[in-house]
Amino acid sequence: MNLTSDIVFSGASWRGPAAAFFLAGCVLVWWSYRSAPVGRRGLCAALKLAGLGLLILCVLEPQWSQPKARPGSNVMVVLADNSSSLLVSDEGASVPRSVGLRTLLDPASSAWQGELEKNFEVRRYQFDRGLQPVEAFGALRFEGRASALGSALDTVATRFRGRPLAGVVVLTDGIATDLAALPENLSGWPPVYPVVIGKKGPARDLSVRKVSVTQTAFEDAPVTVDAEVGVAGSTARSVVARLTDASGKLEEEQTLESGAGNGAVSFRFRIRNAPPGISFHRLSVREAGESGPETAEATLANNTCVVVVDRAQGPYRLLYVAGRPNWEFKFLNRALEADDQVQLAALVRVARREPKFSFLGRAGETSNPLFRGTEDQAKGEVAAYDQPVLVRLNTRDEAELRAGFPTTEEELFGYHAIILDDVESAFFTPAQAALIQRFVSSRGGGFLMLGGMESFSEGGYARTPVGEMLPVTLDRTPAVGGPVELGFNLDRDGWLQPWARLRENEADEKSRLSGMPGLRVVNRVRGVKPGAGVIATADDATGQRVPALVVQRFGRGRSAALMVGDLWRWGMKSPEARVDLEKSWRQLVRWMVADVPGRVSLATVPKPADPAGAMEIQVRVADSGYLPVENATVSLEVEPVLMDAPAEAPAADLSGKNVSGVVAIPGAATNNAGAADSGGGVSGGGARPGVLTLQAEPSATEPGLYVASYVPRETGGYKVTAKAVNAAGAEQGRATAGWATDLAAQELRSLTPDRALLEELARKTGGAVVEPDGLSAFAARLPSLKAPVMEPHEEPLWHTPWIFLTAVACLAGEWGLRRTQGLP
Repeated sequence: MNLTSDIVFSGASWRGPAAAFFLAGCVLVWWSYRSAPVGRRGLCAALKLAGLGLLILCVLEPQWSQPKARPGSNVMVVLADNSSSLLVSDEGASVPRSVGLRTLLDPASSAWQGELEKNFEVRRYQFDRGLQPVEAFGALRFEGRASALGSALDTVATRFRGRPLAGVVVLTDGIATDLAALPENLSGWPPVYPVVIGKKGPARDLSVRKVSVTQTAFEDAPVTVDAEVGVAGSTARSVVARLTDASGKLEEEQTLESGAGNGAVSFRFRIRNAPPGISFHRLSVREAGESGPETAEATLANNTCVVVVDRAQGPYRLLYVAGRPNWEFKFLNRALEADDQVQLAALVRVARREPKFSFLGRAGETSNPLFRGTEDQAKGEVAAYDQPVLVRLNTRDEAELRAGFPTTEEELFGYHAIILDDVESAFFTPAQAALIQRFVSSRGGGFLMLGGMESFSEGGYARTPVGEMLPVTLDRTPAVGGPVELGFNLDRDGWLQPWARLRENEADEKSRLSGMPGLRVVNRVRGVKPGAGVIATADDATGQRVPALVVQRFGRGRSAALMVGDLWRWGMKSPEARVDLEKSWRQLVRWMVADVPGRVSLATVPKPADPAGAMEIQVRVADSGYLPVENATVSLEVEPVLMDAPAEAPAADLSGKNVSGVVAIPGAATNNAGAADSGGGVSGGGARPGVLTLQAEPSATEPGLYVASYVPRETGGYKVTAKAVNAAGAEQGRATAGWATDLAAQELRSLTPDRALLEELARKTGGAVVEPDGLSAFAARLPSLKAPVMEPHEEPLWHTPWIFLTAVACLAGEWGLRRTQGLP
């Protein structure tokens, strides 16, 4: 921004005589031309007076005065991008961008830095992941896998706070890996003058831009991988994408056609046999017909990425409680036998308790006659008359469910989900009913109630703790007429939920639904609670629809209501229908337990805008009642998995130096990418080669949360295992998670210079975008721009050639006009 300029007069003492002399000259000019027969007398008089005035003006010694930066008093920072994206060649260019940048930074080829040093104290820095001071830019190697432009500018502003920093000249292509968008407040930043390196971008390149992983309970396609591949270039081509497992075995390959020009193509892969737990896969893209390091692309460094799939590993414990033996349990039990990640424990009542006043059996017999004739008649080991007869099925040991339905949090919270089937509310004590509600709301478990003659309002669940968490309202239930057959159909929410469907397309799913047998046992409810989703409905011949399957979130868990009491009829229709029924049960149960937390839960969260790519590892530890544990000891083991080999040689060498090793930093903050926190907590190595062991520290903001930071130095996948031990030395549990780090992904996501970002950066900070060929002119003009330390600068105007020549021209012009009229 140019500052205000003024004209001052050094010979101010000559103003009076100069004015008198000029007035006298005006009178003489008027007198000489008052009666002269000369055409254009006015023009001649004006030319003579102008010449005379300019000569008199020189007597006053006019000076051009404007503020300029005081030489040597202001700091100017020159910031050069050292990232690998500068090794890319633009379309039509014979050399990479780095060559042009080196030329601009070479004092022998460009004198603009010397011009800056005449007026400023110049400080030089290079940046990629971090900021590094340099004496000169000859050591630039363009090996950085990130362009932390925002972090570098913020560090410069902080480092020179309180000092006269006039501005920052940034030479970069604008591909900032830590600036998805500029911060709203840049008031503390100096004026930034970006010099855009590069123009159009490469003529030909493929890049993996974005990958997302979606896991559902849909049994035929449990994991979906969506990948967006960027295409740069002016010609259409075939793009081949391959997904392989950790061993390199091909899982799926797809080929899509891309259009001409810059754009993107989207791939969708389905991993049908992903193993339980954490698994790593590699996604790679190439142009059809290419293989090996030879390629027409700008680089191959952005053609691959590691994909992490987390299919939470069981076993998941499921508690099934039934008020009577029924067909539903038969099909449910058969279905879950085929799922090695779910364990079903059942508590089935085969006889109700009898009133104490009912008649006894044989004389002296106090036990239930149902047990007569058995070998075990020990007192306390058989059910009395006033106790229900319960049968335990699929229990882990003799102690499980021996006393009936659990009465303590420690026992019940060991399960992941509960299913109640045709059992009345009076079966549970008030304490047990409240415990079931806490199981869902606090523990985060799954809950499902099945239809039947003693379920929902018929079972007396209205205004009970269990009824409160159901997704349907049970009071004022509508009257039901005679039995009719109802059809089972998916509602709008059901079509959107993969776990509710059994076929891959809508037509096949509608065909399957139309072939289901009619349902005859459906519990009617008054309505659906706000926030609940209707997955399926039961429709009669007149088109009337009633909710059949409704789900909702309740606290930390999930609650579902299946108002159908004879879904088993579906499995009785044919062997194919039985397969569909069992698959439907497995998908419903998987949905119930999908997000149920364990006593130790583990999450990895990327630190936002961290130039080193640090990951924050978060471990939450809970006791048997799922309350936070604040005095635990949490150890972590981090193992590199599926590391990338050195990049295949691209058209412009982007491989750089492959720095091996990792740095782990305990606590919530990372000091830098090359050192651990001074608090310690990192062991010299893990129990296995390549495994790093470190301690997580308690968080100061959340009870039961323990955090550590891990800075990867290599591209690939990482697997972390957490182990928590309480104050007594007992193990609380373990958890495993994984993540993938692609150090060059952000840097090479787009190879086209981001001029729009640099223009916005310059505008918001009060700077300006500078063209590379205008650097010398900019350096000469920069002292005239705003700076912290300014001083007046005066340049004399009175002895400049143009003033004298103008005066002579005016007098000569007047003389020439007079001569054309024949006057002397």
